[in-house]
Amino acid sequence: MGQDQLARLAPVDRKMKAVDTLVLRSIIEREQYGSPSAQLYNEWSNQYAHRATQLPDSFRIDLRGFAMPTPSRVITSQFGRRWGRMHKGLDIKVYIGDTIRSAFDGKVRVVNYEGNGYGNYVVIRHNNGLETIYGHMSKHLVRENQNVRAGDPIGLGGNTGRSTGSHLHFETRLCGVALNPALMFDFRNQDVTGNYYMFRASRYEREGIAVNNTTGRKQDSYSVADVRSTQSPAAIRRQQAQLAQQQQQAQKKEQKKNAKESKKDARYHKVSKGETLYSIARSRGISVEELCKINHIGKSMRIRPGQILRFS
Repeated sequence: MGQDQLARLAPVDRKMKAVDTLVLRSIIEREQYGSPSAQLYNEWSNQYAHRATQLPDSFRIDLRGFAMPTPSRVITSQFGRRWGRMHKGLDIKVYIGDTIRSAFDGKVRVVNYEGNGYGNYVVIRHNNGLETIYGHMSKHLVRENQNVRAGDPIGLGGNTGRSTGSHLHFETRLCGVALNPALMFDFRNQDVTGNYYMFRASRYEREGIAVNNTTGRKQDSYSVADVRSTQSPAAIRRQQAQLAQQQQQAQKKEQKKNAKESKKDARYHKVSKGETLYSIARSRGISVEELCKINHIGKSMRIRPGQILRFS
């Protein structure tokens, strides 16, 4: 009789285990949305853009379930030293009014305006441990403490704050420390670099990237009150003009560098007797139009034996 009673109860036990699992998952999901990345961050504040806290020795960042913040593939400024100071994000070319989206699931921590820096910006704390910052937007589309999913619209592209042209300034931070977004996001291919990114503090120390292993304020962190400009409008305009000039000079240097690299990769064809533009183009696997464009010649131009033509 005892064995028969146990046999009748067994299916009920299996059902209860399934129910318990679903309830547990629901509780975990609610906790994650209530306090994203609680294992890394001790506080939740809407008052500052970023503040360095203790970094883990290593931390695996889950990049699955991502969304690209913008479909733009054009990077106008890389992460790193620029104009004598660190540029702690990527500048991606967007136009005023373009939709900017959340990179991962998470919770909006800051929605604010900073006239001498980010302009209209949003900070989102994600369940994978990252915080992302979206700057220079023309309009906010979310509010503080709002839960968002990857791909949800959070703002519109713009040219607000310390900016010389419409673009999205995009930062990825771990415990307030800026990481190069290019380590995780490949904007050219509109994808992430892998399913996970393994952060190791020792590697950042070797590379000389600032790592603060103490709690509290860092030199480059600030509150909203800290960023109110004390400069006159004329001084700000002069500063913006200087920045624009420096940016143009940097772009010219980049263009010259690209031109030199292009020359290194160039390949040439020496014209033999009886060859035509059409036969050369066919043998080199390009179109006649492309061959003429590279060499700045017309289709009707006669070529002679011994002439050198570039085909790549």
